[in-house]
Parts: sequence; C-alpha cells; structure tokens
Amino acid sequence: MNLQSDDFELFGLERRYAQERSTIDARWKELQREAHPDKFAAQGPAAQRVAMQWSVRINEAYQRLKDPQRRAAYLCELNGAPIQAEDNTAMPAAFLMQQMEWREALEEAQDEGDLDALDTLVEQARRAALAQCGHLIDERGAYAEAARQVRALMFIARFAEGIERRREQLGQ
Repeated sequence: MNLQSDDFELFGLERRYAQERSTIDARWKELQREAHPDKFAAQGPAAQRVAMQWSVRINEAYQRLKDPQRRAAYLCELNGAPIQAEDNTAMPAAFLMQQMEWREALEEAQDEGDLDALDTLVEQARRAALAQCGHLIDERGAYAEAARQVRALMFIARFAEGIERRREQLGQ
C-alpha cells in the first residue's frame, strides 16, 4: 500500500464511475483488517501510528468511493475538471427554472403528501443526474460536463435537505 495512491488504486478498483457497492465494502473491510493498529501493537507506538494513518486514509477513500456523487466529483478532480462549487454556480436555465418550481412547491406544501410528492420528483432528478454522470465519465470521458452535473447534484442534495426541514416544521 502506498499513501500516495489515489482511492481507486488503494482499493484495487478500475478508475471509473460504475462500481459495485458490495465490492467497495468488501475491499474496505479487507484493507481495514490489514491496517488495523492492534495488529501492530507488538511493533511499538511508531508502527501503530503509521497503521492509524493508514486506517484514516482507507476510511477517507471509502467515504469518497461509496458515495456516487462524491465518487463522480473525485473522478472529475483526478481528470483535471475541478468541481469549483464555491465559485462556479452557473447552471443551465432549464435547471434553474426547475429549482424555482420546486422552491415554490416547497413553500406551498401543506402536508406530508405534498412533501412526499416533491421528494419523489427530487429523487428522480437525483437518479437521472447520477446516471448522466456515469455516462459522461465512463462512456464519454467528458469530465468538465460531468463536473457541471456534480454541481447540479449538489443543488439537488441541498434542496432535499430543505424538504426535510419543511417536514420538521410541519410536524411541530
């Protein structure tokens, strides 16, 4: 194992968006067993510290690889297309219109049924955006376009959080 390896190398995975979650999970467990600090107790504190660094590195990689949105963002970054969510919020007009419609629907939501319907629409949009990321990354190698899609996914995720906050408000 090399601390300088990217997450895919570390986990022995092909550098692509499409991944089996069960494979990622199984590899994480194997790597954690190999690097567990308790295995290095007889070798002293220095070896345990190195094992702890490995454990942290493995967990960080696992968190990125298991989450499709984070995996897409990571692949974009690795391929020279940084997400730049803080300073690049430009979105297509159709996407912005959709966001406005969702916000209006959220403000007008009166009960759980309204929120469930909106949640379904948002989840469908999220799944479509994730599928588009997979297509752009694995089939086209279009990382800049995929980075725009990841930014859209970030908007969608924030909106989904807004739905949950509204649920809490209605439940009070």
